[in-house]
Amino acid sequence: MKSAIIVFPGSNCDGDCFHVLSEVLGQPAEYVFHKEKFSAGDFDLIVLPGGFSYGDYLRAGAIARFSPAMESVLKAAERGKLILGICNGFQILLEAGLLPGAMMKNRDLKFHCHDVYLKVGTADSPFTNLYLPGEVVKMPVAHGQGNYYADEDTIERLKSENRIAFYYSDEKGRVTEKANPNGSAANIAGILNEGRNVLGMMPHPERCAEEILGNADGKKLFKSILEYLEGRSKIGKIGRS
Repeated sequence: MKSAIIVFPGSNCDGDCFHVLSEVLGQPAEYVFHKEKFSAGDFDLIVLPGGFSYGDYLRAGAIARFSPAMESVLKAAERGKLILGICNGFQILLEAGLLPGAMMKNRDLKFHCHDVYLKVGTADSPFTNLYLPGEVVKMPVAHGQGNYYADEDTIERLKSENRIAFYYSDEKGRVTEKANPNGSAANIAGILNEGRNVLGMMPHPERCAEEILGNADGKKLFKSILEYLEGRSKIGKIGRS
């Protein structure tokens, strides 16, 4: 599994993602600067990391979506490559139209930086296949604009198509208003595109992927991706034999 981590001016979680992919999972990874275009065939996974791309001017992710590297990301998504947007990366995916909806300022207008509980909405994706549906995990958030919004029809479609990857919940998996840190519609913390190869999520799995950090719930997400790609590779080899 070879990964590209897109680095925008203001990215600050690119090093964390690189560490998890290269050191924790032992897989090849490289940084791609926002001004660079690249071939989708060169990578299996493309990560848009957290941070404050372009200082979050206009709106979070609004300028980054015009970066030359994003042209390559769009083409890679069309080809079915796996795209993971974390926090600011999720915001960029929304601005680029790869995922439906928009991100607004947190309901209380405060920056939130703390652990949250998440209920796994679906295990039917390349990113969540090692989780159990309904499993409760803990991951940190760090955002000021994490209030996900979409109209009612879009929310219902996300639900009916099993495309909500994670919900904000309490430690028992109850999806309640009190467990919602930012006012996000339907307590949504992460969603998939129709092809299920693009995931955007506000919590940071890369910050909880090692036991030394006190929590390794995020490691399952990256291992899910690896498991999916290795499984697909084996199927491809069988088909060619």
